[in-house]
Formats: sequence, structure tokens, C-alpha cells
Amino acid sequence: MITTIKEVDDKIIAILSGEMDTAAAQEAEKTLAPLLDSKGKDILIDCTDLEYISSSGLRVLLSILKQAKSVGSKVTLKNVNDVIRDVLDLTGFISIFDFE
Repeated sequence: MITTIKEVDDKIIAILSGEMDTAAAQEAEKTLAPLLDSKGKDILIDCTDLEYISSSGLRVLLSILKQAKSVGSKVTLKNVNDVIRDVLDLTGFISIFDFE
């Protein structure tokens, strides 16, 4: 899994590529740690190249969402493919995230 973070126009963008299985989720959690300190900036998570997400990956996204909301930030998932969308739908996460 490859994770890239950049800041554009007062928004933090995280780009996820590959598979976020249990092992990759542990590494992604470390890589995405800066998102937990968003300081009120909105977060966009680009899932264009995300092929798979496990329950551990969902936990990482949920922790980012909870922390962001606590400081007034908005988290948006972008370009979620049908496979990932189905997982989010089955787990109820579809209703707690914003999508673009």
C-alpha cells in the first residue's frame, strides 16, 4: 500500500493506493497520523487507486473521522470504487462519511 499526504488550498489530501489489508493498515495508521492533527482543515481521502480495505483499514478511517470532527474538520472520501463502496455500505460506514 502506498499513502501520500499533501496540502492543497487549505485542505489536507491523502491519496491511498493498493490494498489496505490488516498489515498495510498498521503502516497506514502511522503514515496517516498527521491527519489526526488537522487543526480544523478539511481532509480529502482520495481512494481512486484503493483496491481493497479490511476491517483494520476501516478502523483507521474511523479514527481519522472521529478526530477530525472533534476539531471541526470535515472528512470526504473521493473516487471510491464499487468494491470499497460495497464494504462501506455493508458496515454502515456509508452513512457517516461524505463522498465526492
